Amino acid sequence: MSSSDAERNRAFWDQRADDYQAAHREHIGRPEPRWGIWQLPERELGVLGDVAGKDVLELGCGAAQWSILLAAAGARCVGFDNSERQLEHARLAGAEFPLVHGSAESLPFADESFDLVFCDHGAMTFADPLVVVPEVARVLRRGGLFAFSITSSFAWICWDDAVDGVVPALQSDYFGLHRHEDADAVTFQLPVGEWIRLFRRCGLVVEDLIEPRPPEDAVTTYGYDLGWARRWPMEQIWKARKP
Repeated sequence: MSSSDAERNRAFWDQRADDYQAAHREHIGRPEPRWGIWQLPERELGVLGDVAGKDVLELGCGAAQWSILLAAAGARCVGFDNSERQLEHARLAGAEFPLVHGSAESLPFADESFDLVFCDHGAMTFADPLVVVPEVARVLRRGGLFAFSITSSFAWICWDDAVDGVVPALQSDYFGLHRHEDADAVTFQLPVGEWIRLFRRCGLVVEDLIEPRPPEDAVTTYGYDLGWARRWPMEQIWKARKP
């Protein structure tokens, strides 16, 4: 990710943060950790495991809904976000752990500082994974877990700008996925094989790729098509560990 991409995304989120939190606060602010667009419970997906006593970094924490819950479960959390306005929302929400402002392409932490680095549609969407994953591997301790959710590559290549949503037909190339720029922000994605090779280059071992299928009664404030997500993966959750 170039510095200009980081600056552009920072401006986007500083401008959008208030409206975003107003629209989604209830949906993503539930009293237990939940993942993604459909807010699927962590207790069912089992992505993070027991966080008590662990040093945890949330990349792109927004209002820190996740980290607040993990801190209550005994984690020593640090919230990290490219948007100062999002961090202001985290303070208003009662975050009592360090909140750090910066770009995930250059993490201001010492080597092997964290047992867990994670995000839920956070920095891994809005920062270049080719730059961020090596940084994550650097700050993870031996045995540490890197876990994150993102919009799936399926959704990327089925996105139709004309309807501003996903459709049941391929709309763009799969090979060459990396950087997408629109009028507002810059987002990132890779083909599945490229993700795996990137993790391996950074010394991380893939433990799982979860492709969550929402239940038939799932709801979301994000406006996505439940029918589509019941047929094809709308999201993917990666788990990779530093041996």
